[in-house]
Amino acid sequence: MNYYELGVVTLFGLLIGSFLNVLIIRIPKEESVVFPSSHCVSCGEKLKWYHNIPLFSWIFLKGKCAFCGEKISVQYPLVELATAVLFAISYLKTGDMVFGFVVGGVFATLLALSIIDFKYLEVPDSLNLLALTLSFASSIHIVDNFTNALLFAGGFSFLRFYVSYLTKKEAMGEADIMIAGTIGAMVGVKLGLVVVFLSALLALPVFLIAGKKDMEVPFIPFLAMALFIVYFFDGFFKNLLVVLYG
Repeated sequence: MNYYELGVVTLFGLLIGSFLNVLIIRIPKEESVVFPSSHCVSCGEKLKWYHNIPLFSWIFLKGKCAFCGEKISVQYPLVELATAVLFAISYLKTGDMVFGFVVGGVFATLLALSIIDFKYLEVPDSLNLLALTLSFASSIHIVDNFTNALLFAGGFSFLRFYVSYLTKKEAMGEADIMIAGTIGAMVGVKLGLVVVFLSALLALPVFLIAGKKDMEVPFIPFLAMALFIVYFFDGFFKNLLVVLYG
């Protein structure tokens, strides 16, 4: 393991995490992610550069705006830290700096999608397509990744039509199909099915509780979580499939 490369990838992830916070806040509001520059969401004051250092600024400011003293959501440092960790373990998994960036980018984008879906029950196409596009280049087998993405997304499309027809309700949206493509590209068709099964298991308790309270529950976070588990522990799941099916 090259500790220098690990440090570079982790630092890059920290910076990406800071930008993810901008995307999470502005995209659902259909605001530009470039202009205006970073500012306090409470008082509107433009932040100084030293107010914008990922993770550390929140700590030094004690979680409060330097101008108005309003509390800064803990989401900011948590997203930055989580993204840095995602990039670090992506590098450790792939053993390559370039693929570490790409795989980290896929899961960072899925993290942003999950938070937006959880908070707003929306799945922006821009981020969904970004995750899908990055997933094609998540390994050296780009053609295979693209093929698996098409196969898995196509399978979801067929399932969507059948289930929607039988239940007379819209079973899945286009966002789910794009996520399916990302799953297929990242882990292939067989492990992709494991991802879907695992996501259902993870979501089941939440759906049972939400059903009693008549609450709508986003499913993208569970798909993203399941993909994360299967991708980083793919050896275990491959062996499990061999044991179960030979």
